[in-house]
This record gives sequence, C-alpha cells and structure tokens, in this order.
Amino acid sequence: MKFNLKRRIIFVAATKSKRRLVRFSILGLVALSGAARAQSVITPPPPSVSTTPPAIEALGPGEMQVFPPNSAAANLMDELHPLQWGPVTLRPHANYQFTYGTGVRFSTNQPPADTIVQTFSPGILFELGEHWTLDYTPSFTFYSDKNFKNTVGQAVTLTGGTVYEDWVLGLSQSFSYSKSPQVETGTQTEEQTYVTSLTASHALNSKVSVDLSASQNLSFPTDFQSSKEWSTMDWVNYEFWPRLVVGAGVGIGYTAATPDSLNEQLQGRVNWRATDKISFGVSGGAQLMQYTEGGESPLINPIYSGSIQYQPFEHTQFSFTASRAVSTSSYYKNQVTENTTISGMVSQRLFQRFTLSVNGGYIWTDYVGAAAATDVNPPIDNYYVTVSLGTSVFKRGSVSVFYTYNQTITDQVGQAYVSNQVGFNLGYAF
Repeated sequence: MKFNLKRRIIFVAATKSKRRLVRFSILGLVALSGAARAQSVITPPPPSVSTTPPAIEALGPGEMQVFPPNSAAANLMDELHPLQWGPVTLRPHANYQFTYGTGVRFSTNQPPADTIVQTFSPGILFELGEHWTLDYTPSFTFYSDKNFKNTVGQAVTLTGGTVYEDWVLGLSQSFSYSKSPQVETGTQTEEQTYVTSLTASHALNSKVSVDLSASQNLSFPTDFQSSKEWSTMDWVNYEFWPRLVVGAGVGIGYTAATPDSLNEQLQGRVNWRATDKISFGVSGGAQLMQYTEGGESPLINPIYSGSIQYQPFEHTQFSFTASRAVSTSSYYKNQVTENTTISGMVSQRLFQRFTLSVNGGYIWTDYVGAAAATDVNPPIDNYYVTVSLGTSVFKRGSVSVFYTYNQTITDQVGQAYVSNQVGFNLGYAF
C-alpha cells in the first residue's frame, strides 16, 4: 500500500505557523521517556530509530534547533513501504555491539575485571497512523567473564502527539528493565523504571506562549531503595523578537522514598538563535526541598542548565551542555544527590562518507544528609570520553567503531575504577 505523502505535505503546510509551539517540550518527549536514573559503565549502543510520531516529526525542528534531525527527511520521503497495512506501518530495526572493556566492576567486594560484552538488540517500531508510535526493543547481553550475569533487557515506548487548533499536545509512556554495571552503585545493578510524560504548548498571541508538562517516574532497583516521583513544570514565554525568547517557570514535585519530600522550583530562561549557525539556551533558579516527616530543615539549592549548538559548516557540529540538579538519591536512603554535569560533542564529516564524533564529560555527584545522623556517602567524580567513526551502508544500515575512556574517583569502598573500552556497532533500520 502506498505511503500517503500528499497528506503529509498538506499537514506540514497547514501547521507550519505552529512550529514555534514545539520549540521547548514536545520534541523532547522521547528523551524524557527514556531518561535513566543511573549511568552505565558500559558504552551504550547508538539509538536505532526515532519514536517521534509522524504528525510531530512533520513539523520539523524548532526554531532554536541548529542541527538538522537525522530521521525526519527519511520518514517524510518514504513513498512506499512494504510493511504498511492501512494506518499501521511496521519498521523493524536491529543493532549488534561488540565491546572489550578493562577495569569493569561487577561487585564492590571484588577487584574490577576485563570482559567482552556482546549486545544484540532486535526491535520493531509500529507507526500507528500519524499520531502514535510504539517501539519494543529487547536487548540480549552476554559477558565473557563469568563474574557477570548474562541478561535480557526490555524497553517499551509508546509516544503520541497531535496539533489541535493552537495547541501542540504530547504523551509518552515507557518501561525499561536492565541489569548492567552502574557508576553510582559500583555493581551490576538490576532495575525497572516506568516513566510517563505529558506536554502541551499553546500560543496565547503572537508574542506570548505557554509550555506545560507533567511527569511520573517510578524506579525499582533490586537491593537498593525504590522511589516514586510526580512533578510538573510550567512556563510562560515572551518573544522579544524572532529567535529570542525569555520565559519564567514554576514547578512542584513530590517524591515517595526515604524520606518523602516535596520540592518547589522557580526558574527563568533565555533561548536565543543568534544566527542560522549558532543557538544558546540557559535556565536557572532555585529549588526548595522539604521533608514530610522527621522535622528536618528544608534544603534550598541553586539549579541551572545551559546549552550551545554551533554548526560553522554543513557537516561540522559543536555542542556544549552544563547542568546542576538536586533530587532524592536514586539508591541510598536518607540522602539527597546534587549532580553537576558538563559535557561536549564535536562531529565532523570525513571524505563525504564517514562521520567522526568525539564526546566527553564530567559528572560530579555529591551526597547530602536528609535526616539527622545520616551516614552520608563520599562524593563521586566521573570522567568519560568516547571517540567514534561511523558510516552508513546499504542506505538504511550503519557501521561504527569506538573507543571509550571512563574513570570514577571516589572514597566509597570498592567503587573507584578506570575502564578502557573498544568495540564496534552494526545497525539496520527498515
């Protein structure tokens, strides 16, 4: 059955004036739904497909997005797809990653080990009409060192999006199960997460718009404390002139853990597309965290985030991000984590076929006692850098090789390590 390209083009033309409404929150649904609470020691495989619904992807990138999306053009120009029946299109995809890693921790009571890690991730993406996608991707991971346990991971993501009059609405629900070596625990940690995200953007007039969001994050790690989080963050934006938007936002959240806590946020932000080649975004403010039991004093913390995208030439990209966030500890009772993250990326096309990418960063995790006489964990400093070289094959396939250096510095017993990892990826998306 033919892909209805004409209907897609009409949709793009009809909604072109609404693109500014999706600049902040709607196209970030997939990232929100897949946000992990833990950082894996093993280099993760690259994403196989975009799960953004066609109706939202057809709007194109937001005004502040300098880098062009990789999958939008391919999805729009597919006039024929053999696995389409009525409004349902099936898009199988698969990825194989081979990694040899040194210094990988499997237990805080044992020295790090060297191991080969092989991960095979076959999956299928269902496009359910224009407004919904459903992706299911299991991951089969095998370790050569017998101290690690072979695992079968699971990832399911349902994403929806639509444009209604001057509203752009989005929803995402995801589930993931993993059992991988984690930086924060120093062990191979089993965890289940459920993430729900709701977003809405609305233009009140030619200058003023609102971005609304609500989320639920449920985390259940084995042998560590579980947590349940509910939060909302809402913004009012004012466009001073095209490509310069300022906003003010308020948020509130509740975390059910040990101890339970209530937090309020007040932030401001500025987003500026200075030229076609560079954009800046910065937000910051304060967060007040209050405990619902125990009578402990509330914590007042500064929070911020910032990003830069720069594309001086067609196939050259630079990006930089920095953030500080405060939350109840993902794993340890009666502790609050203060996470400061700095990261950067450089990407360059070589010889018209290959892409060389270098990305690295620093993550500093500090622990603060949330109850009297709490035995607070020492801070964790984590540094990482990954260099990869990849190319596309047979139009929809990809091949890449990579090297990763990962180091954790901490006084926590059995959690410091230095890991070198080298490997390759093979991917195909139909």
